Amino acid sequence: MKAKVHITLKNGVLDPQGKAVEHALLGLGFDGVGGVRQGKYIEVDLPKQSDKAKAKSQVEDMCKKLLANTVIENFSVEVVD
Repeated sequence: MKAKVHITLKNGVLDPQGKAVEHALLGLGFDGVGGVRQGKYIEVDLPKQSDKAKAKSQVEDMCKKLLANTVIENFSVEVVD
């Protein structure tokens, strides 16, 4: 079993990396680019887990304790076989 975790900054939180990417894209001639936000993508293998609900709950707990800063970040978890 594998969990796919997407972590993004909450709305209203400044994103200097996203702003730098936005400026770089504009500098490369990509017109019409605006509001670039950068996040994280993490894959977690769970070879001993066979229950999708338990796997999702376990990874959500990992996010709350380590993978995401829940004060400024949102996360979503998708579990696949």
